[in-house]
Amino acid sequence: MKRSRIHPTIAWVTAPDLRTARRLARLALEQRLVACAQLRTGVESHYWWQGRIEKCREVLLTFKTTRHKLGALEKLVLEEHPYDTPQFVTVQLTSGSARYLDWIAAETAGPAPRPLPPLD
Repeated sequence: MKRSRIHPTIAWVTAPDLRTARRLARLALEQRLVACAQLRTGVESHYWWQGRIEKCREVLLTFKTTRHKLGALEKLVLEEHPYDTPQFVTVQLTSGSARYLDWIAAETAGPAPRPLPPLD
């Protein structure tokens, strides 16, 4: 384990459904803003909204990225997300497998590849 100079970062975003989550993941990957996006379905969220306690099912996205890409990733999420106030929270990793952290750096440093085929 070592501290990386590329400032690897995890960003968590919730989405209302799998279709939205897949779309956000795809857009972030196509723009090389993230090296990986993991989607976890079946998340039950309980929260305050407009003076009431609410609950709903959501999909949790975990984005693997770098601090350098956070601004663009946040902008993408805020522009493309259907919620008025989408969750966008991050934590900087302080250590991890050198090969894994190097992979995150390499995959987010490259130019955006040609467009990917449509989602299923």
